[in-house]
Amino acid sequence: MDIYIDEEVREQVKLLLARTGDTMGEAIGIRFTSFAKDEVRAVMPVDGRTVQPFGLLHGGASVALAETLASVGAWLQVDPETQSAVGVEINANHLRPARSGQQVEGTARPLHIGRQTQVWEIKIRDGEDRLVCVARCTLAVVKRREE
Repeated sequence: MDIYIDEEVREQVKLLLARTGDTMGEAIGIRFTSFAKDEVRAVMPVDGRTVQPFGLLHGGASVALAETLASVGAWLQVDPETQSAVGVEINANHLRPARSGQQVEGTARPLHIGRQTQVWEIKIRDGEDRLVCVARCTLAVVKRREE
């Protein structure tokens, strides 16, 4: 699968992709498809890793996809040498089911980019482009700690 990476964020995305192994996103099958300052996209399967017992997309999986997209989008806005972006609040409305065997696509776009906080809107759609979930995530911009 090809990934679109806007030239403006190319070097930062290389840093990110080098760190995405052995993460929750990898465990539930999130695959990034597009990176830009004003939009981040990823797909996620609706399968045994992401469904509830009745074969429908688990709301927690939708929220995990939403926060992953918002966090990456927020991180692309900061100086990765000195800052990080961390989630402080997320809310989600689950609008329709996605069923096992499908794939959903999440798109995150910024609503507010400030010096100390960012707010991102995330829309998750099914394979027929129907809105499954809409979420809003607030992130704090913090000084990066030494590792």
